[in-house]
Amino acid sequence: MSETDPFAFTDEDLAAGKQLFEQAWSFVKGVVDLEHLPPSGPVEIAFAGRSNVGKSSLINRLVRQNGLARTSKTPGRTQELNYFEPEGRSLFLVDMPGYGFAEAPKDKVEAWTRLVKAYLAGRQKLARVFLLIDARHGIKAVDNGIMELLDEAAVSYQVVLTKADKISRTALETVLAKTQSTLTKHTAAYPLIIATSSETGLGIDDLRAQAALVARQHAPQS
Repeated sequence: MSETDPFAFTDEDLAAGKQLFEQAWSFVKGVVDLEHLPPSGPVEIAFAGRSNVGKSSLINRLVRQNGLARTSKTPGRTQELNYFEPEGRSLFLVDMPGYGFAEAPKDKVEAWTRLVKAYLAGRQKLARVFLLIDARHGIKAVDNGIMELLDEAAVSYQVVLTKADKISRTALETVLAKTQSTLTKHTAAYPLIIATSSETGLGIDDLRAQAALVARQHAPQS
C-alpha cells in the first residue's frame, strides 16, 4: 500500500495481484461439513454474500477462468464451501454458500447457515472475508447479522460491492458513503470498500491486489 495513502494500491501491489491471478487455478473440493475441510495450512480468503450477489461470477473474473466457479441464475445453487487454489502457491480461495435465500427448503437453509457460521467462527487460517454486497441494494439486515458474527469471531472482513455497473455514478457514491458509515460500527471491518463489476472489470485489478496483499501478509514465515 502507498505510504501517503494507506488505501491506495501501489504499482507493486497491482503487479503482485496480476501475477497471482495469472496462475492456473483449479477446484480442490466442495465441503458440506467441517469434518471434510482441507488440512489447515494455506492462507484462506473467503467470499461471502447473499444468494445471487454474484460471488461465482466475480471469482471467475478474478482468476480469468469462466467455468471455474459454477454460476447459476437460480439463487441458492452453491450449497457447500468450494475450495480453489493456484498452481504453485499455498493459498485457498473459498466460495461460500449464499445466505438469506428464504425460498430454499428450510432444512437446507438451516444446514447452510450452520456451516457458514461454524466456518467463519472457527477456521484459524482464514485471513480475510470479502463480504459481497449488491451495489443496487446496499447492506441488508441479513448482511448485518453476518458482520456481527465476524466481529464476534474477530475475523477481518472487507466489503466488496458487486454489480456496480448497474447503477449510476451518483447512486454508487451514495451507497459507498452509506456503507462506509455502517462499517464504522463494526470492529472487524476493514475500512476500504472495493466497488466491482464482473462484467466490465471495474475494480477487479484492485481486488486482485488486495487478495495478493492479504496472502503475502499472512504467509507462513520461513
